[in-house]
Amino acid sequence: MVKAPESPPAVDNVELIADASVTPQNKLKASVLESTKPHEELQYLDLIRDVLARGESRADRTGTGTISLFAPPNLRFSLADSTLPLLTTKRVFLRGIVEELVWFMRGRTDSKLLSDRNVKIWDGNGSREFLDKRGLTHRREGDLGPVYGFQWRHFGAQYVDCDADYSGQGVDQLKEVIRKIKEDPTDRRIIMSAWNPADMSIMALPPCHMMCQFYVSIPQPSSPPGTLPKLSCLMYQRSADLGLGIPFNIASYALLTHIIAHLTNTTAHELVIQLGDAHVYRDHVDALQTQLERDPRPFPKIRWRREVKDVDDFEPEDVIVDGYKPHASVAMKMSV
Repeated sequence: MVKAPESPPAVDNVELIADASVTPQNKLKASVLESTKPHEELQYLDLIRDVLARGESRADRTGTGTISLFAPPNLRFSLADSTLPLLTTKRVFLRGIVEELVWFMRGRTDSKLLSDRNVKIWDGNGSREFLDKRGLTHRREGDLGPVYGFQWRHFGAQYVDCDADYSGQGVDQLKEVIRKIKEDPTDRRIIMSAWNPADMSIMALPPCHMMCQFYVSIPQPSSPPGTLPKLSCLMYQRSADLGLGIPFNIASYALLTHIIAHLTNTTAHELVIQLGDAHVYRDHVDALQTQLERDPRPFPKIRWRREVKDVDDFEPEDVIVDGYKPHASVAMKMSV
């Protein structure tokens, strides 16, 4: 009796095949399967289509109005082989992503530091008008309060203003994450939170991307010699502006994972993002329809200008991104 041909393994098994054996045949099989995977940017585009098709109309804080879905399926992006999931169906402001992330990592809360480097993304929330509207009339312009970076590096410290020195104050969650990955990689509490209810009333804007958890996959005895542990990140975002915010957030947390992997002798593996209120602003619909007509292009790769040993030593110029060839920019107004 003729034996039926075996079915090809599922796409999800590509990594398992590559790890289980290093034979040329299995390498070729893995390569073929990899080439048949749908482009991961399609997850983002499909989510926008779903929101536009099934979302409910909702009022919002900015007065613009949104179309919204709650808790859609999560987004998963491979970070393997130094991949940076920087969206390609429009040009994303890469320098702004890098500058903002380093600003977060340093615990900064002064939007003028970014603005002086020609990154204006926080100018609206740091304006005199916006701070006064939030009841923060005592703050100087640009002082955002204890937002992301402060919580990452000084959680629980008493916030004075953006010019104070907080050295040694509060919980340094970012350094604790790095320490745990190095010393206790199977810990289930490798978590960093920007959500601090005690500080909400004194923030210019409560955090949208609230927390992230890191997971280290330890090499198995059957793994090839020299295999590094794999570092993955799960991020939860309560409020997700799909047009402007999410392209930034995907790339920012992917970059953060790559940076932490660089500092911990692991290799970046996967970014998973779970959204709460996933919405499209009404005035972004036409621009997103233009973006939906475009085909994704290959994601770029990331490398480092130099070896960095300490998180406080990272400079924006240390991040080099190769092969980013997106479609043209699509203009969208930021609602504040």
